[in-house]
Amino acid sequence: MVSEKDVQGIANLADISLPAGELGAFTAQFNDILEYFDILDSVEQTSAGGTDLYNIFREDEVTPSLSQADALANAGESEDGYIKAPRVV
Repeated sequence: MVSEKDVQGIANLADISLPAGELGAFTAQFNDILEYFDILDSVEQTSAGGTDLYNIFREDEVTPSLSQADALANAGESEDGYIKAPRVV
């Protein structure tokens, strides 16, 4: 069972502002969610499930594509054969 102190600690770790008036409701909801996990943990799996697995990926096929010059034609700026983009800090 999760206490209000635990919920407040989790909210602080997640950097979420949690009003004191809503702390009780969030604690109750949190405990309800954990109860659902307990129910799922108690379910026994009777079969192995989808054991008929196969590779669903397609084979790679070489197809014509743009040349480097065509790909750079609409670029605002290019440098050494690459698209030059603004620096992101």
